[in-house]
Amino acid sequence: MVDRLVNSEANARRIQLVESCFGSSGQPLAVPGRVLVGEGVLTKMCRKRAKARQFFLFNDILVYGNILMNRKKYNKQHIIPLEAVKLESLEDDGHFRNGWVIRTATKSFAVYAATNTEKQEWMAHINKCIEDLLRKSGKKAVEEHAAVWVPDSEASICMHCKKCQFTVLNRRHHCRKCGAVVCSPCSNKRYLLPHQSSKPLRVCLTCYDSLTRAKVLSSNSGENSFSKDSSGEDDSDDDEDTNRSQQETHDEHFVSWDSEEEERVAAQSREQQTTLT
Repeated sequence: MVDRLVNSEANARRIQLVESCFGSSGQPLAVPGRVLVGEGVLTKMCRKRAKARQFFLFNDILVYGNILMNRKKYNKQHIIPLEAVKLESLEDDGHFRNGWVIRTATKSFAVYAATNTEKQEWMAHINKCIEDLLRKSGKKAVEEHAAVWVPDSEASICMHCKKCQFTVLNRRHHCRKCGAVVCSPCSNKRYLLPHQSSKPLRVCLTCYDSLTRAKVLSSNSGENSFSKDSSGEDDSDDDEDTNRSQQETHDEHFVSWDSEEEERVAAQSREQQTTLT
């Protein structure tokens, strides 16, 4: 299916439309060999709450952004190379159903579909794209992935010391190694996590001790990969909506751009041209 769409006009129009929906805030998406495989709305578990996000699956990347106007305008574009992605299915838990985790080396998060059928379609298409991409490139799948951050709402006290109560002044922080919600004193250390950043990142004291012990066992070089936290790092939710009134639920299903869909778009284009003339 993907090979048939590579050089098609319908595929080029679809990618151009996605670019225009992100406007100047997005990066160019049209590159040789890239195909838009499908799209849809998923609920993404962000730091503070679950939020609707528009996702676009290409044969080599996964793109998502905030919904400002459904099918017309998005912002805060995120691009994830598929060769670094690993999927992990989630069991249904209360209101959170039909979910799975998207893991990458730098960021991992949970998403939820409207139905189990939609979940299976998304996961199957993504896994197929990853499999084809790795096979063609000859690369190996990434083995180390970032932790999924525990949502703020699931921790009223520090998950490390079990004592510190979070308030407006005593804010929450996240360990970049395990994803736990911790207080400032319990995360005042930093450690270099090369897969996530070129700079030392905030980690909880438990992970800090574990990482430093592992380093001592593996090397006696004496390199200093950590420091006291003195930067006043901003842990604010980078997925915060600019449009607070957007609907958080969704009924938009995964749309697969197969040959039938390609013909439908082409027919619509011909009809529009006929109307104009």
